[in-house]
Amino acid sequence: MGIFNKSEFGDVKGYLAKGAIVLDVRTDAEYEEGHVAGSKHIVLDYLPDHVDELKELNKPIITCCRSGARSGRAEEFLADHGIDVINGGPWQNVDKYI
Repeated sequence: MGIFNKSEFGDVKGYLAKGAIVLDVRTDAEYEEGHVAGSKHIVLDYLPDHVDELKELNKPIITCCRSGARSGRAEEFLADHGIDVINGGPWQNVDKYI
């Protein structure tokens, strides 16, 4: 799980119960190797181009990646733009609740 402790990730189960969308911010190649079924995929570097699209969904978001670092940056960015978001950490951490 890298440098993060499990307690540093958000309440994935609670957010899924609220109808959250899972947003995977890994590269295309990483996403193709495995991902949460039904997740939305936007590479972290392209996230600024999709803020309005994500806001229009009007749903909470759970970010995920490989280790939790990129999803943490995505969480911070989206929260700064008024989106209800948590960092789910590694995609496998989120996948176990699906």
